Amino acid sequence: MKLVRFNNNAGIFTGVLEGDVIKPWGLNPAACNCALSDVRLLAPCLPSKVVAVGLNYRDHAEELKMKLPEEPLLFLKPSSSVIGPGDTILMPPQSARVDYEAELAIVVDKEAKNVPEKDAKQVILGFTCLNDVTARDLQNKDGQWTRAKGFDTFCPIGPWIKTDVDPSDLKIDLLLNGQAKQSSRTSNLIFNSYKLIEYITSVMTLYPGDVIATGTTSGIGPMADGDTVQVVIEGIGCLSNRVESGK
Repeated sequence: MKLVRFNNNAGIFTGVLEGDVIKPWGLNPAACNCALSDVRLLAPCLPSKVVAVGLNYRDHAEELKMKLPEEPLLFLKPSSSVIGPGDTILMPPQSARVDYEAELAIVVDKEAKNVPEKDAKQVILGFTCLNDVTARDLQNKDGQWTRAKGFDTFCPIGPWIKTDVDPSDLKIDLLLNGQAKQSSRTSNLIFNSYKLIEYITSVMTLYPGDVIATGTTSGIGPMADGDTVQVVIEGIGCLSNRVESGK
């Protein structure tokens, strides 16, 4: 099932995408039988927080010549950084280099605290695509990642939440203006989705709609004004955003 959040000029709703038609999800008659072409897709959820994981692909660690972490390296992206498919990534004037980072994202279904790995599936609504946009020069300058990862528009998510996908071995790619820049499989994750749920919920409570960005693979690089960047994940879909210089 593909869950979409959209605006159809009557308001903002959530529905189930079947082919090119959006059908009701739950008690949501306003979402009945809308054509996909007649609506604007939004970020598929409104997280209270985005919990992101650094250095979680073996090939990325090799690229950076860094030792594999013994535990997940966590940081947060603010909810104000979230945008949806088709929205514009704005490069801030404070940064001279803004990078793409293709990631598989977990969307949380229910309040979760101290969830063991074996029960993690029970608190997951589904999976989606995420671009962990990063001001790389500011990340290196600051030494911590809040500013570099937290600008408005720095967390595109979408285009929908796929509820029935196995996250263990999905092909993940990033295309910049149609050219492949990142390519790997989620089987290369150091800490898988369910282990991340266990680890993160031992630290903080997750709420419905919260997002976990599971980390990026090798091949990170910069974007420029006018670029189109796409995160493509097998079995889920394609998240596409345009890049512009901000003010």
